[in-house]
Amino acid sequence: QVQLVESGGGLVQPGGSLRLSCVFSGRSFTVYPWGWYRQAPGKQRESVATITSGGTTNYADFVKGRFTISRDNAGKTLYLQMNSLSPEDTAVYYCNRVSPTNLPWGQGTQVTVSS
Repeated sequence: QVQLVESGGGLVQPGGSLRLSCVFSGRSFTVYPWGWYRQAPGKQRESVATITSGGTTNYADFVKGRFTISRDNAGKTLYLQMNSLSPEDTAVYYCNRVSPTNLPWGQGTQVTVSS
């Protein structure tokens, strides 16, 4: 069964950094575009950043210049480096293939930014 396992979240102070990881257990990672998404309490899930199979990246305006998405095709792993975190970044972060090839969502990893 294909799984997405996110990790790396935690509690961090404003201005701090975290690096999220997402390991994919399926067979096809390299050929698909992937993305990081987040869902804050009481809000809809939103796209944070995406990366194509060729490595082209795209970011939501609210993370541009602070977050960096990357991928390790050999290790079937997606990363999100998050710097200059603010309380508004508090959310559960998920990885997935970019629509319309979404997989079942994983558990996500909680990121809490608070002093």
